[in-house]
Amino acid sequence: MTVQEPATTLARQHVQQRVELAVSTVIFALRPHPVSGEPTIWLPLVRRIREPHLGQWALPGGPLESDEDLAASARHTLERTTGLAPHYLEQLYAFGRVDRSPDRVVSIVYWALVRAEEDAQSVVGDNVEWFVADEVPELAFDHNDIVDYALTRLRAKITYSPIAYGFLPEEFTLAQLREVYEAVLGRRLDPANFRRQALRTLKATGRCLSGRSHRPPALYRFDPSTIRPTTLTFPEEPR
Repeated sequence: MTVQEPATTLARQHVQQRVELAVSTVIFALRPHPVSGEPTIWLPLVRRIREPHLGQWALPGGPLESDEDLAASARHTLERTTGLAPHYLEQLYAFGRVDRSPDRVVSIVYWALVRAEEDAQSVVGDNVEWFVADEVPELAFDHNDIVDYALTRLRAKITYSPIAYGFLPEEFTLAQLREVYEAVLGRRLDPANFRRQALRTLKATGRCLSGRSHRPPALYRFDPSTIRPTTLTFPEEPR
């Protein structure tokens, strides 16, 4: 007599045999909007050259190799698609909805924030193109959900953490810092209120931005000793 295994056990074995791990990366940089010219969030996408979703745009990524750890895989994706090696790279979230791919794939997603001087060194390869992050087309798999999640996290985190400095050089002006906040939050901020709150987390360098003929602006650095578990509020600029 043949003893049949319970259906739940067979199903579990079937899933275990088919689960694959992948690593994807959301790469954010600030560039002028093609219409308004205002700084806004951009990200690179890659065109898929095989099924599923042949020809559709997707986030950079691929299967996790057996001899590579997660962060290394994300960095290799960055280098392969854009030539970038940004200083800010952080694990964002894991996406594992059962129906997200024809095969059972769990994606570990990283996000990278790119400084202007790093972005200037980026190289776009074949089938790679940069898009305004809030205006991406319909993407392969669940990558629209991933982009939306990353944007939501970025806009929330910028109000209570020093993540804005991921877009900036080591030394920067208050105007450059406010520009980052405005680009991420998508609105103009009141300069006086912003200055008052931002100075709580900054340290003056004693230097000024060169190349300015009249009252060159002061340069600051982020002061990690000032971090507090409080949320900053930035009212909009009066109209």
